[in-house]
Amino acid sequence: MSLFKQGRYSGYLRPISYIIDLTIINGIAIFYLLNGKDPIIFSVIISICWILLSVYSQFYEVYRYTRPINILSLIVKQFILFLLLVFAFAGLYHELNIYPRPIVKYALLCFILITIFKFTVYYLLQKYRTAFGGNYRSTVILGLNKKTIALENFFNKSPEYGYLHKKTFNFKNKEYSLEECFEYILIEGVDEIYCSISELNNAQIADIVDFADNNLKILKFIPDSKEIYAKKLRYEYYDYIPVLSLRNITLEESVNKFIKRVFDILFSSVMIIFILSWLTPIIAILIKLESKGPVFFKQSRNGFNFKEFDCYKFRSMMPNKNAHLYQATRGDQRVTKIGRFIRKTSIDELPQFFNVLFGDMSVVGPRPHMVSHTNMYAKKIDKFMVRHFVKPGITGLAQTSGFRGEVETDKDIIGRVKYDIFYIENWSLLLDLKIIIQTFINAVKGEEKAY
Repeated sequence: MSLFKQGRYSGYLRPISYIIDLTIINGIAIFYLLNGKDPIIFSVIISICWILLSVYSQFYEVYRYTRPINILSLIVKQFILFLLLVFAFAGLYHELNIYPRPIVKYALLCFILITIFKFTVYYLLQKYRTAFGGNYRSTVILGLNKKTIALENFFNKSPEYGYLHKKTFNFKNKEYSLEECFEYILIEGVDEIYCSISELNNAQIADIVDFADNNLKILKFIPDSKEIYAKKLRYEYYDYIPVLSLRNITLEESVNKFIKRVFDILFSSVMIIFILSWLTPIIAILIKLESKGPVFFKQSRNGFNFKEFDCYKFRSMMPNKNAHLYQATRGDQRVTKIGRFIRKTSIDELPQFFNVLFGDMSVVGPRPHMVSHTNMYAKKIDKFMVRHFVKPGITGLAQTSGFRGEVETDKDIIGRVKYDIFYIENWSLLLDLKIIIQTFINAVKGEEKAY
């Protein structure tokens, strides 16, 4: 199991930054700009606009390798946009009597404090990495040339950026094989792989991409004159060294992660309060009347970053020791009469809204598999592990596209993985809503593979 685990790093820094910055702009407005006037309208509108401006200007897109001059550029850009925004607000709400000079002073004061906070966090993190050795990501480089040597020097001579370089592999004269590299990466628990395109042929690149996907490793390329054929590439700069990211996972962005989590909490809360609160006693009675055993069925499954969690369902089978090993099949004798109904209508999945509320799952995402099946598919199905870059879902794009239920052939799981990866790379709130609506329609109509 440890073969597929990978260290993940704190996702709380950006949400905390949002909260502190919003506290600054609202606090200064209340005590300086509004002079005792009702702050509710100002706070709501300015806070929403601040978040939208931040997304547009990429104000919070600051990474460990971002240079201070780029951070300052983001601050100036956000300051200008914010100043124009407050002027526009003052023009719309004349009754608040906000004048131009106080607006300029207010915006300047806000950005002085926000600048101090932003750079303080930036340098404290660098100090934390150099002094205490925390917040590090271990790296390897595949290929040896001037560019990779420059990147290796950057990793080794700039510990404040939080990279612990393990090894650079030289493929000239067949000094190392890819298999040896992969074995080293797994044994050492390497987090990120950097590849020189000029040192690798197309077959090797394909093997590295597959290895990174199947083992949850972050893969980046050091570009040269060769062309790279990939769906989504993003340039980043480590000092002055260009690096390409292969897969851009939308849900790794803090704003999108926050939006999805808020949606999950609201949606699951509504389902629990207005549906499960009265439906659970009815289903419980029907289950108990037909067979002895618990009302709820708990099964260990793999979720985000391959972490195991207990997935809850209404029990639809007779209690049996093979429930954790084998999926329900067509005509399965283990399934009870009430079980067939709740499985056909997907009612058996409703307790998973508690999993969503607890943070183990999302309303929409790749469906989690039993641990035994995950281990099996991870070894035989290409890119299967990519599904674990995000939280699993109660429903997903694959399920609404005809790939739900029993996996009868490899074609079923390959199709499921294809749709799951598309979802991960193209997530949007509208896509989630579309999948939820389609899931509801399918539940009402009934599905062929819901047995």
